[in-house]
Amino acid sequence: MYSFRTTGFNGYAVQYSPFFDSRLACAASANFGLVGNGRLYILGLTPNGIAAEKSFDTQDGLFDCAWSEIHENHIAVATGDGSIKLFDITLNDYPIQSWREHTREVFSANWNLVDKTTFCTSSWDGLIKIWSPVRPKSIATLQPRNVPLSCTYAAAYSPYNATLIASCSSDSYLRLWDPRVGDFPTNSVYAHNGAEILSLDWNKYRPDIIATSSVDRTIKIWDLRFMNRASPSLQAMSNASPVNELYGHSYAVRKIAWSPHASELLLSASYDMTARVWEDRTAFKQSATQPSVTRLHHAGGLRGLWDRHSEFVVGCDWSLWGAEGWVCTVGWDEMVWVWDIRAVLR
Repeated sequence: MYSFRTTGFNGYAVQYSPFFDSRLACAASANFGLVGNGRLYILGLTPNGIAAEKSFDTQDGLFDCAWSEIHENHIAVATGDGSIKLFDITLNDYPIQSWREHTREVFSANWNLVDKTTFCTSSWDGLIKIWSPVRPKSIATLQPRNVPLSCTYAAAYSPYNATLIASCSSDSYLRLWDPRVGDFPTNSVYAHNGAEILSLDWNKYRPDIIATSSVDRTIKIWDLRFMNRASPSLQAMSNASPVNELYGHSYAVRKIAWSPHASELLLSASYDMTARVWEDRTAFKQSATQPSVTRLHHAGGLRGLWDRHSEFVVGCDWSLWGAEGWVCTVGWDEMVWVWDIRAVLR
């Protein structure tokens, strides 16, 4: 395992580079993101530990980062002043592009894994925006219809469909969006019984499976084939139930990430100061021709627990490279940890 301290800045997000096996980025904020500057760290994994290759300071706190899928040196960051900035890590000091259309804190950024030329952001203003690095304004804005706007904590592109986006919000809804259809949600489910949903992630091997995590301390696994079809004028309240529920965290689950190597493994980060590895056993029981079979098996298990953080753990990611099982986590304790889940699996 390796560690790095983001002295004076509390970590919010961490992500491995999709191009280099020894590079990762960390988005951090001074004073826990309440007031003050932000800092983007570009970190390198060396035989002697983690070294800071470069850093970029911003006028407001940083809440998320997303590496470009088309340019190895470009990375977008989500800031507390409502702006999105694009940095070239071969340059110094200033971003190469900046957009400011959101009216509240931008809480997530996610690059399109299929098309690779666009990325999306979500904000506390309730909106999701789609961007191109080469355009001065957003391409599209997505928002729910006929309901009060709520904080949209996360939005992420499907790894299978270039136009399909999932989002989660403080109103407890998991929503699907397809800009080809319109700027309204195409599907929705009332996922956590009124509790705020803080994070989501698409399974990398099962196209219809998505996980959500919430302040209710649970992680839920959903089969999107059971979600209601919404309309522009109606906020559908789906009666779909999760195919699995994972219990164990004692406080809100702030971030989740499916493994890029195994369809059943999920990593979580929580305000209980732990990161945990889970096994979704429904992955072994799913039927492609009879999706209802999935619903018959509510099973899952905690496989491992990492407790080296001394404050909220708010970010996590899997390495795409090398031996399967290397992950990174970041927390409000100003620490980035890189560790192997095989050391904690049971």
